[in-house]
Amino acid sequence: MSALYLSGCSGTFKLTLQFSEEYPNKPPTVRFVSRMFHPNIYADGSICLDILQNQWSPIYDVAAILTSIQSLLCDPNPNSPANSEAARLFSENKREYNRRVREVVEQSWTAD
Repeated sequence: MSALYLSGCSGTFKLTLQFSEEYPNKPPTVRFVSRMFHPNIYADGSICLDILQNQWSPIYDVAAILTSIQSLLCDPNPNSPANSEAARLFSENKREYNRRVREVVEQSWTAD
């Protein structure tokens, strides 16, 4: 298991990548350790992202995975929610959504 920090949308967040013996035929398990408020991130930190699930291909390397996650952080997909509250706010009350995200991002600046 590898732990690293990923910067995205003005925050720096810790996540882990766990590779099984079946990698690269199976995707790694990727989970945020940092607290997140995002439509596509579950409470346990796991990520709802197609390339980590049903669209996985052995051609994806770690750089492609991290780039996809960075993109998802800045451009959520509310149609595939892992966090229904974040998805609802993203769609219905962007001001409150942005406030909640800003709160989490600011906490990321001082976290370990």
